[in-house]
Amino acid sequence: MIEIRRAAPGDGEALGEIHAAAWEAAYAPFFEPSFAARAVRSRRTRWHERITDGPTTILLALLDGRPGALSFFGPSETRPQLAEIHSFYAHPDSWGSGIASALMAEVLRCMGEDGFARTHLWTLRNTPRSRRFYTKCGFAECGTTRAFDFGDGKPLEQVEYERAL
Repeated sequence: MIEIRRAAPGDGEALGEIHAAAWEAAYAPFFEPSFAARAVRSRRTRWHERITDGPTTILLALLDGRPGALSFFGPSETRPQLAEIHSFYAHPDSWGSGIASALMAEVLRCMGEDGFARTHLWTLRNTPRSRRFYTKCGFAECGTTRAFDFGDGKPLEQVEYERAL
């Protein structure tokens, strides 16, 4: 059974574990091992603050009562009038369970309720799993790319995806 709800202040640890495990599985291979290990540790602790910050929403999806996916979204920082998915992660243990698709459907519903007509997101070019997922959810590549530095001084290419709500 999948349950989706707004993250609460006590969910910081669960959000951090989802983010760290998913980031490690998908992104760590792109980085030097020492940088990747620091980045994974950082992702475990940053969610406590985010739960209470700004005009964004954090949804937590649970599979049979166990935290399995998260999404952090709100108004776009770069494209007025659009919503933006800032983070979308599913714990590798939940991959293939349907939890990510259910969470994305709820994210899109919430954005529409908030009055947005379109949304966008960025993902690494070399992450075929995430790119297939976003395409399956109705997103299309915009043709826009950017170099994004995760903090190691070696930017990686991201591609932008967009869709109507």
